[in-house]
Amino acid sequence: MPSLPLSDNAGQTPVSEVPRLPPADKARYVNRLFSAVAPTYDLLNTVMSFGLHKGWRRAATDLCRLKPGGRALDVATGTGDFALEQRRRVGPSGWVVGVDFCEPMLRIGVRKVGGRAAMLQGDALALPFPDDFFDAATMGFALRNVADIQKTLDEMARCVRPGGRVVQLELAKPRGLLFRSVYYLYFQRVLPWIGKVIHGRRESYAYLPASLKEFASREEIVERMRRAGLEEVETRDLTLGIVAVYSGTKRRAGSAAVEPGAGTVAGTVAGTAQGGKRATGAAAAGPPSDGEPG
Repeated sequence: MPSLPLSDNAGQTPVSEVPRLPPADKARYVNRLFSAVAPTYDLLNTVMSFGLHKGWRRAATDLCRLKPGGRALDVATGTGDFALEQRRRVGPSGWVVGVDFCEPMLRIGVRKVGGRAAMLQGDALALPFPDDFFDAATMGFALRNVADIQKTLDEMARCVRPGGRVVQLELAKPRGLLFRSVYYLYFQRVLPWIGKVIHGRRESYAYLPASLKEFASREEIVERMRRAGLEEVETRDLTLGIVAVYSGTKRRAGSAAVEPGAGTVAGTVAGTAQGGKRATGAAAAGPPSDGEPG
């Protein structure tokens, strides 16, 4: 099968049509795109969001209701920013695991987290963890990129214990018409050129506005989270609605949560439960160190 383009040259699939690709093709495209932007991803995140992304993650992590000694999962962890925020909440006695299918992003994340979280290569549609294992699961700015939104939410809910939390942090369409017009102008016209200046390829970041244009509404995300077995589902807008945080609690009915144990946890973190693969240089199968990110 021919490789998918990362540009909108004549005769190739334009970036604006990427979200309409079949699931398998979209997954391959997204993997290639993030592999290409991995070296400049963190810098561009900060520049394009004017540094606001750090506060957004803190607000989303607050909704996880994590406690010291807790267990947290970050799906599509990228370079590990969300995992590090979770690490601050669960402390030295807690567990944090980040999962991503893009190896170049994970390699950067492994260096960044430095043992404060285990970093595994895995698929959001088939998470390599047992049922009812984590206290909370998060995903930041990645639900637009998955091949199957419902399956992703189902998997995140499956891995969280009854009473645990699932939190999604995602780009959103501003509600106010005037601000929405200004935001779209920046997002569709300015942002790709910032990507070109820093990363060298405008088309890689033209995917962002294209993916948001085709993304589900707030109401649809809430309904899909409920279908995944979550209750108390809420939406919170941040920064005039350019970002939304979706949170829900797993229904308490059902099987009891998996109790922590050296064999279970070691097998999970090593990625053996369902075929997951530990990233090169990832933390060993033991509690992360108690160092805080600098």
